[in-house]
Amino acid sequence: MIAKLILASGSPRRLELLRQIGIEPASVFAPNIDETPERAEPPRRYALRMAEQKLAAAGREGFVIAADTVVAAGTRILPKAESAEQARQCLSLLSGRRHRVYSAVAARAPDGRAASRVVLSMVGFARLDEAQLRDYLASGEWDGKAGGYAIQGRAAAFIDFLSGSYSGVVGLPLHETVSLLRGLGWR
Repeated sequence: MIAKLILASGSPRRLELLRQIGIEPASVFAPNIDETPERAEPPRRYALRMAEQKLAAAGREGFVIAADTVVAAGTRILPKAESAEQARQCLSLLSGRRHRVYSAVAARAPDGRAASRVVLSMVGFARLDEAQLRDYLASGEWDGKAGGYAIQGRAAAFIDFLSGSYSGVVGLPLHETVSLLRGLGWR
């Protein structure tokens, strides 16, 4: 028998990724936590702290998974774009260079045991011209996306390099998620 699984995330992309590998959470909810980075907080630590805080905000029944994805240019944490101008700034910064994507996942078993992991992926963007920027911004796909882009959408045309976890860049490193759950006894 498969144990009940709760996804502590409001991200439709994370739910889609789980469904892609045949996992249907019994319930999904978006934890209400403060996502403000601490002063001078490194991107890796921030991603892990967010995933663990989301996990802590979840109920105690069943298996729970929570995750967070951070796009970083150097040590700078890029925001989840809330405006076209903010998305333009992020995309302009990423244009023609490589950046890091940290995908943290935290899991907890019904007995309270927990485990977490951070997956690092490197993503390279081709140099974007003004027409590419304008067209992408007009699509609205950037809205709410870390770093102002969605690798699984139109921005895939910008990617000239990827090393690491594609699903992690989308929002949930699937191999690591399943490994954590199995390590906690989920079947």
